[in-house]
Amino acid sequence: MGFPNKIERTLQLAHPPERVWAALTTAEGLGTWFGNRAEIDLRVGGQAKLTWDSGDTATLTIERLEPPRVFGYTWPVYGLPEGDPRRTYVEFTLEPTGTGTTLTMVESGFAQLPDAEHKAAHAGNTDGWTHELGELVAYLDGQA
Repeated sequence: MGFPNKIERTLQLAHPPERVWAALTTAEGLGTWFGNRAEIDLRVGGQAKLTWDSGDTATLTIERLEPPRVFGYTWPVYGLPEGDPRRTYVEFTLEPTGTGTTLTMVESGFAQLPDAEHKAAHAGNTDGWTHELGELVAYLDGQA
């Protein structure tokens, strides 16, 4: 196929890992930068439910949880019909630095899709992560 299987972004954040972790794993954090409201059952096998004012929703299933270093979940593939069982895997890795945290986000699993669906999902999520990670930075920078 030759299409990329993943999206990867690395951010240098001027905040300690514990603060970044809270932004990623609490209802208050997720419901501010990644959606407009969130509920989260923070355990492997638990779910986070995100809701946007537009009416869009997303349900994440937590797959990996190593506080305050690794948070991973699966979620529906953008552009596929509701109920489609295929998922991509998103993993956030936090590494402390002298001035804050290096945050790496990797979303993988796009290679399972046929050409047309792959193009829509990969492009949609590439744009989506640019926006959402910008919202994360704004959220963190806006906290006192």
